[in-house]
Amino acid sequence: LFDCVSCVSSGAAGPRLNNNQLYKFSYTTEVLVDGTRGSKEGSAGYKISSDVDVHLVWRGPSSKDDQLIQLAISNVRIGPASHRSEKKNVLHGSTAESILGKTKLAALTKPFLLHLKNGKAKAFYSYWSEPATIKNLKRGLASLLQVQLNTGKVIENDVSGRCMVEYRAVQGQVTRTKILETCKTVETGFTTHSQVFGVSRKSSSVTTFTLEDGFIRSAVAEETHSVTVNARRSTAAKVISRQTFKFVGTEAGPLEAAGKDVAGVVKSIDAKLAAVGIIAEKVTSQCKGCPSLFEHWQTQRKQLEPASLSKAAAPRSFLALIQSIRKASKDEILKVLKSASKTSLPQVVDAVTSSQTVASLDAMLEFLNFTDAKGFVLQERFLYASGFASHPNERMLQVLLDISKGKIGSTDIKESVVIIMGALVHRLCQKGGCNLPTVVQVKKLILDGAGSAQGEPEVQMYLLALKNSLLPEAVPIFTKYAESEVGAYNTIALTALQRYDVNLMTDEVKRTVGRIYHQNQRIYEKNVRAAAADVILSSRPSYMEVKNLLLSIGNLPHEMNKYMLSKIQDIIRFQLPASKVLQQAMKDMVSHNYDRFAKVGSSSAFSGFMAQSPDVTSTYSLDILYSGSGILRRSNMNIYGASKGAMLHGLQVAIEAQGLESLIAATPDEGEEDLESFAGMSALLFDVQLRPVTFFKGYSDLMSKMFSMTGEPMNVVKGLILLTDHSEVIQLQSGLKASAEFQGGLAIDISGGMEISLWYRESKTSVNNRGALVVTGNVTVDMDFMRAGVEVSFETEASLDFITTVQFSEYPFLVCMQMDKTTFPVSEYMTKYERVSSGKSVESRKSKKQLVPGSEFPLHQENSNMCKKVFESDW
Repeated sequence: LFDCVSCVSSGAAGPRLNNNQLYKFSYTTEVLVDGTRGSKEGSAGYKISSDVDVHLVWRGPSSKDDQLIQLAISNVRIGPASHRSEKKNVLHGSTAESILGKTKLAALTKPFLLHLKNGKAKAFYSYWSEPATIKNLKRGLASLLQVQLNTGKVIENDVSGRCMVEYRAVQGQVTRTKILETCKTVETGFTTHSQVFGVSRKSSSVTTFTLEDGFIRSAVAEETHSVTVNARRSTAAKVISRQTFKFVGTEAGPLEAAGKDVAGVVKSIDAKLAAVGIIAEKVTSQCKGCPSLFEHWQTQRKQLEPASLSKAAAPRSFLALIQSIRKASKDEILKVLKSASKTSLPQVVDAVTSSQTVASLDAMLEFLNFTDAKGFVLQERFLYASGFASHPNERMLQVLLDISKGKIGSTDIKESVVIIMGALVHRLCQKGGCNLPTVVQVKKLILDGAGSAQGEPEVQMYLLALKNSLLPEAVPIFTKYAESEVGAYNTIALTALQRYDVNLMTDEVKRTVGRIYHQNQRIYEKNVRAAAADVILSSRPSYMEVKNLLLSIGNLPHEMNKYMLSKIQDIIRFQLPASKVLQQAMKDMVSHNYDRFAKVGSSSAFSGFMAQSPDVTSTYSLDILYSGSGILRRSNMNIYGASKGAMLHGLQVAIEAQGLESLIAATPDEGEEDLESFAGMSALLFDVQLRPVTFFKGYSDLMSKMFSMTGEPMNVVKGLILLTDHSEVIQLQSGLKASAEFQGGLAIDISGGMEISLWYRESKTSVNNRGALVVTGNVTVDMDFMRAGVEVSFETEASLDFITTVQFSEYPFLVCMQMDKTTFPVSEYMTKYERVSSGKSVESRKSKKQLVPGSEFPLHQENSNMCKKVFESDW
């Protein structure tokens, strides 16, 4: 065998062909798609086998390593990649000609040229008129001849793109490892910014060459790409590509051509031969017999009616519709929007907006009329879907900016436009687009707006937009508004500060928040002080900050003592970041004495696990603060998801109430004597703050609602959200292409309500969450004449209710909190298929279903005891 040390000493930089010799090789390329765990019935895919003749056409006069080589493919055979019974073999009884067609087969077997200089591909010559798939297969073969004979790293161009490649040469054998994440290709995809709902990809590509007599004896390449859903790692698919190029023997071959340079020699062989580039070109696959968007919509419309929204069929139809909309023109999309029923239209708006194509955005802008207040529901759905966009671009933000500058019929929509612009600024900055002209413009608008706005609603609108944007420049603005005279501003500013990276919590911010909590300069409402305590405890508090908090317990208003006590016990029990410093401070007996820590009251804070799996951990927290008279002041429910170190704030529903003491002839707490009657709800969904909803505002509004309250919850957010969105083209070294499409859709319905019964001296607040989630992943290899693919998916439907009942006929009043999760199904599916252009296809399906039992989440023991009392008194 050829030893590589001598290859360096002989001066050869790459493989060398002898003159007047025809080298004969066998060549197979196969591609397989499957779930990552593989399966008994084998992978879907196919294998193309052929003979290849290789000979030297011309060698450069100044270097033996400057060679023009001709390759000719013949005797082409196409078969399944895995063993198949006759019934399951889609290719049974077919020939290469019947599958490819005469023209393509003739193109594939037409000789082509490779200019190899020092073992590197300098140029690839074929015919412009050939179909792209055929040229790509030839490029895949030509790329196998590119090899360097000494160890080292180098950047190379081949069919996969421009990639960093590492060579290792040991005794007649060379291993080439392609570092795939470095490859630059023509086709770019997109992926979800959220890691928790995103996908992970693992890839490898290794080719092993053996050399003899200066030329390649064999080349075996294998590359694997797997795509996995982070939230459920069993939902994953992989594609494997293999190439085997083996020397069979030599015969006498044609003589070397004369000529000074490559270009002249190529022209003399065939004037139509051209340097078409070795990097694969784009292939546009034509869908034969595919339904139009309108036809597809007709089959899906039933599943998108409101009655189906809590079933998995809704997000499944939503995802399928998005795939169709992404291929459709503006007029086709408008046709669907105009034909949808009044009840299904909001869901269609979700799907069109989530598609995020130029045509879909154009269609939405033509369809919606923002000057008409009656179109409120559809306008808000468009805005929320824009806020949740998986890969927003600058144009989407520009569109919202233009809407905000124009005439808007509804004041609620005017607010939502600005609030959602903040969310898009955050997403675009996350992707490195903070300096895009429109982003700079909107940043200025919301940063300046907070300072110059007139009237409470307008200031709140800009503060909420800044809360969504998470701009570091907004920290001083929030710090200023945290100490404002208006309670609503304080709360927004403090809850916004809590969302920032701890490193942005400067000493000045911490001093301000400390002043609010300890009321050094003026008296604040209880819920504002509680929000300040949350900021202190979540911002890496110092020993002194924690000690001062502990010392304040006992001197706070009644219910706040109990809330702070509960909060501190929860942090220690759940081992949240501040637990260590809290335990250290509590060793000091002055701050941790019996009197301080034995306060009665009904307020509480509690955290727990909702679900724990190897892939995702989901936690919840419930904080409830009451006024001294027993009426709810603030209830805050949070759900977080964590996966591989990434954290997502999935949901926050905050209900706030104030100024209701006059209803039950009770005395308001200190600092809350002049508060206007108000109750409302604010939701944050997947890191996006939505426009708050008001239940009632002002005494007269409260009285009219009191006597007309049906107990029906008020809708806060309802719709379909595209959570996972990953699309890419994987260029395989064989010249074939695989496409990976992973999408996850969530149908969600969150409502909340508050009822007060003066007769029974009882109040009830409820937050109801209904949802259905579907994630599908498709990996397909499509060569216009044949297609193989795998689809993996999982789906689930769940509901979560949080109900608080308060009986305030005596003190301490009775509070019962219930958090129930119903039994829910989880189903997983995998389908593998192979199809040929004649329409013949085979597929195999398998599924796995399980039921996850429902549960009432265990809150603290004190709550369980109270619930018994509340329900005893009902009988």
